[in-house]
Amino acid sequence: MDPDDAGVAAWAALLRTHAAVLRELERDMERSQGMPLTWYDVLLELGSAPDRRLRMQELGERAVVSRSRVSRIVDELVRAGLVVREQDPADRRGSWAVLTPAGRERLRAAAPGYLDGIGRHFADHLTPEERDAITAGLQRVLAAHAAERPGPR
Repeated sequence: MDPDDAGVAAWAALLRTHAAVLRELERDMERSQGMPLTWYDVLLELGSAPDRRLRMQELGERAVVSRSRVSRIVDELVRAGLVVREQDPADRRGSWAVLTPAGRERLRAAAPGYLDGIGRHFADHLTPEERDAITAGLQRVLAAHAAERPGPR
């Protein structure tokens, strides 16, 4: 691939944009919500899961943070009373992360700040057509990678 290729330019722009926007969202969430963005990510995944619970392995696959960090973040959320861990009776080696009522409330309270930050730092800088094109292109890349992965998702 030629270093001047549009694919390389798109990749570089994606990485730089991700880093810049993520930094600002992290600052916003800490400042306005008193919560790390990583907490919000895990709470959001649990909040959208059936029965507001996920096996730790599945949470590690869904959350944006690394699998090794998910376990530490869940431990922090447990100490904060926002999540509980439950042993999986069908598989003693596995456990579930379960959103508590306090975690659900904290997620609900933080959502407006999170959505505002996405708008201010990302979406508001794009036209509707650009947002649609970015979404469609990135979803196609994700679908290609999901198809390459063995096992259920």
